[in-house]
Amino acid sequence: MALEQPFPELDEFLIAMGEAGQRVSSIEASEGAAGNISLCIGWPMEVRRRFPNASPMELPELVPALAGKLVLVTGSGRRLRDIHKDPAANLAAVMIGADGRSATLYTAPHRLFAQPTSEFNSHLAVHNDQMARTGANFHALIHAQPPHLTYLSHLSAYGDEAFLNRQLLRWEPETIVNLPEGIGVLPYRLPGSPALMAANIEGLRTHRVVLWSKHGVMARSDQSVTKAADRIEYAETAARYEYMDLVNGYKAEGLTREELQEVVRAFNVPTTLV
Repeated sequence: MALEQPFPELDEFLIAMGEAGQRVSSIEASEGAAGNISLCIGWPMEVRRRFPNASPMELPELVPALAGKLVLVTGSGRRLRDIHKDPAANLAAVMIGADGRSATLYTAPHRLFAQPTSEFNSHLAVHNDQMARTGANFHALIHAQPPHLTYLSHLSAYGDEAFLNRQLLRWEPETIVNLPEGIGVLPYRLPGSPALMAANIEGLRTHRVVLWSKHGVMARSDQSVTKAADRIEYAETAARYEYMDLVNGYKAEGLTREELQEVVRAFNVPTTLV
């Protein structure tokens, strides 16, 4: 889907990124400087009032579908919980060039980082893929490290996507309503690597949240960055219930398949998982 006019202003996006960062931090999914956020915006936007310093940069990936678009992204080593305190110090604005390879990096004079997040290649590649495939004019991504989801990914049984979703979708009716495709599971890949980037692109074509095994998650939304944060919270809440049941000796029943099917029918959920 595409956002419609009147489009949000720059400051609205900066506030929303701060709110998303705080929420992700509040569920303990971004310890220290872990995690990163980016937004891709497909309409003209003036950024120099907030980010007056400009310098050329070469992008880590060719992103032709992002030509002329703006990417707001967290700086490397910055804490998500600090974005709301001073967005300009913690974020960069990257204006993608017409060639899809070069860009202009806009930053504030008091920025607290040297370059965008080390996962910038994955962010750019997913934005490029999603916008090319869907025609969206806005796309948000959050990478976080929610502890219960990440822990489960260290157990071999949960590396099976069908098993993971059967176990996690049974705890609350809201989970399948908000994650109708379930959670995608990616095998472990080196953080920041081309292999992780390629797996991430593929996984996010069919899911709104993917689990990076032994690492964390990435969530996407073409509506808002806070919606992406919500999806991480729904997935992590389900994983927390599953962890509680695991340490309690698997004593809880959870929602039955019939009960989940009733939820799907009642709320017209577009899913094939139950």
